[in-house]
Amino acid sequence: MAKALHVKRYLVEPGSKVRLDRLDPDDTSAFDGDKKDGEKAIDSLLKKLDPLQELLYAEHKHRVLLVLQGMDSSGKDGTIRRVFEGVNPEGVRVAHFGRPSEVELDHDYLWRVHKQVPGKGEIVIFNRSHYESVLVERVHKLVPEKVWNNRYRQIVDFERMLFEEGTTILKFFLNIDKKEQAKRFQDRLKDPTKHWKFSYLDYDERSYWNDYVRAYEDGLGRTSTEFAPWYIVPSNHPWFRDLVVSEVTVEALESLRMSYPKLDPGKAALADGRASS
Repeated sequence: MAKALHVKRYLVEPGSKVRLDRLDPDDTSAFDGDKKDGEKAIDSLLKKLDPLQELLYAEHKHRVLLVLQGMDSSGKDGTIRRVFEGVNPEGVRVAHFGRPSEVELDHDYLWRVHKQVPGKGEIVIFNRSHYESVLVERVHKLVPEKVWNNRYRQIVDFERMLFEEGTTILKFFLNIDKKEQAKRFQDRLKDPTKHWKFSYLDYDERSYWNDYVRAYEDGLGRTSTEFAPWYIVPSNHPWFRDLVVSEVTVEALESLRMSYPKLDPGKAALADGRASS
């Protein structure tokens, strides 16, 4: 019998020093490493997530932002498919941040991000995010160190503003190792249905693995806050990755203590009239 999952163990404490080499991407010990029980637990959580998301949409009061970051092939797309497979698409949206367009480059780096944040009643999932500006641009030296170094503070301020305006922010770093990434790249080459996901650029980026690790360690440590926490999710095993993300998301939605809106007096009178006719 698998034990309860305690997701707090994956939380990055604000101000802490992150060392990814001390965190095992293969770890499933928080759920006894039992995939069969883990899949059942995910199904149980998703049965809770569906009505919670509908309630969020109906109440039209709270905003929820999920940020997914990770190395190439860490499972961002797979997480979105599995965790949000049963929700109402009317209230859930995915925003993907690729290479900035010329118009976006004419503005500050948060300009394109702010346009995608959730409105009331909405869950928005960032598949990559504003953190690319302290990752890719840092690793490839696209901007000076002074510029990307200032962005940690700016990102914290940006997320604080979103939080104070009523947004619940959950951030997940999907942690895989270099060996698992190579395996997933090979799987893409072997599977014709995944050829479209293959890119030589992904292979080129592997040569910068250690640089990305250092950039992630700095970013995770400097931008995990009480109002916008990071979770470092062991992700070599997709089922466990999805279990952690599901658990954190459901707990966050339950903590909002939402309720369905009551009928206004006019509608209530109409309902009473129908009931008595």
